[in-house]
Amino acid sequence: MDSVAEELATRDPAAQEHTAQRQAPQERPAEPLTEWVQRVSRRVRAFDRRHPLVWDLHLTGFWVVAALIDYVGGGWRNVTRNADTPGWLLLTLTLALSLPLVLRRTHPRAVLLAMAPAALVNAWTGAALQASLLHLLVVFHLAMRRPPRTLWWATAVTITPAAVMATRHSRGGADQDIVPMLMSIAVAAAIGITVRTRRNYTEAMEDRARRLEIERDQQARLAAAAERARIAREMHDIIGHNLSVITGLADGGRYAATKSPERAALALNAISTTSRQALTELRRLLDVLRDEEKHQAPDLAPQPTLTDLDHLIAGVRSAGLPVRTTVHGTPTLAPGRQLTVYRVIQEALTNTLKHAGPGATSHIALSYEGQGAVTVTVTDTGRGDPAHGTAGRGIPGMRERTSLYDGTLEAGPRQAPDQGWRVHLHLPEESPQ
Repeated sequence: MDSVAEELATRDPAAQEHTAQRQAPQERPAEPLTEWVQRVSRRVRAFDRRHPLVWDLHLTGFWVVAALIDYVGGGWRNVTRNADTPGWLLLTLTLALSLPLVLRRTHPRAVLLAMAPAALVNAWTGAALQASLLHLLVVFHLAMRRPPRTLWWATAVTITPAAVMATRHSRGGADQDIVPMLMSIAVAAAIGITVRTRRNYTEAMEDRARRLEIERDQQARLAAAAERARIAREMHDIIGHNLSVITGLADGGRYAATKSPERAALALNAISTTSRQALTELRRLLDVLRDEEKHQAPDLAPQPTLTDLDHLIAGVRSAGLPVRTTVHGTPTLAPGRQLTVYRVIQEALTNTLKHAGPGATSHIALSYEGQGAVTVTVTDTGRGDPAHGTAGRGIPGMRERTSLYDGTLEAGPRQAPDQGWRVHLHLPEESPQ
């Protein structure tokens, strides 16, 4: 995490998605006929979900008409076991075996039970109407919409008329009536279970895709919030420090303008240099936010490191704050840890410039240890106001940076009899990779 550009490249979901799309293999386009069938199927299912009664009435009407044609046209005589069955009974059985289908999707168990008496009468009299096979459609819906245990009693209800037919009007043995019916029930149940499994799988995939989309949006929002906080922290460090230095230089130049014009000119030159540096850093920070490919890559400089501390301290001294430094050990810090140390010292000195008051001095103690461990203590001799540096984002920003490396940060007034403010940072040793 050495630069804003690197973090934006790794955290920006849009960039990751764009890269994934470029790297992913191109999917084979579907055939036009397949796309047309899928589109029509989706439209039909959507219409059926909105108006289920329309489809139920059409399907029921189709089977009622087919059953009536079988009755009126005399087709039932080709399979009947009793050609002397009264016409009124045939018509009653035809309607009783077909009209209940209108409720087959919402109440399949009730429909099967309602059709059972008509199926028994049909078998007992030997009419053997083909409309009796419509109960297989109800078995299909039971297998598709109800628990599997429902199929046991549904099979018993459905096979009973076949057993009655085989007993009273047998043609060549019971196997001719019962076995084909059992096979038909098994096929209807298998088709229903297959459709149910397919539907459950599709719903699970749609739910998973929906949850992944929600999770992706949440991650994008979290990444955006984290990036906004990080950019705000960087801008606070850049603007806050440089404006504090410029303010100190301007105050000094105003006091020196009447007595020492040369010193006032030096202060103005320092203000000009500091403001240009601040503008340059802001441009580099804002340029990385551009996502337009037509723009050239921004000219990015590396983030500050420990080698830039001398320049930082020199700028603070030019603003009128005497700073003394003490260094123990040799720095062996990774770039990210160097940036954390730099920003903490920068924030501590900025707060001293803003809150310590006239005549204050500052002392920076750096202690480098092995394997990336470091301890930094920044103290000043200012007023030591408890509100010193706690009103803005400075102290929270330092704590956020420190937490990235499992470090500790203490910031508060110095203990009596000392006067002023103290910031203490400790970063432990780096964990082995």
